[in-house]
Amino acid sequence: MVKYSDLKIREIVNVVDGKSLGYIKDIELDLESGRVKALVLPPDQSKVKSFFRRSEETVIDWRNIVKVGIDVILVEMQHFTNPNHDSRDYLD
Repeated sequence: MVKYSDLKIREIVNVVDGKSLGYIKDIELDLESGRVKALVLPPDQSKVKSFFRRSEETVIDWRNIVKVGIDVILVEMQHFTNPNHDSRDYLD
C-alpha cells in the first residue's frame, strides 16, 4: 500500500518526451469504487499568468499512468509533448 504522503514527493515524468510535469497537488477519488480516478498537478508556473485568467491545474487520468516507481511516477501524456523537441538530434 502507498500513502498519499509518499506519492506527493514523487516527480511526475511524461514518458513521451521525458519532461517533468511537477508534483502531485491533489488526488481525485471515486468514492463508490474506492479507487483513484486522477492525479491533480498545480498550474504550470512557466506559463504567463493573466490578471483575468487563472492558470489551469493539470489533471492526469489514472489510465495515463504507466508506472508508479520508487522515485517517480511515469505518465503518458501525448498533448504535453514539445513540438520543438526532435529525438533524432540526440542520435547524431
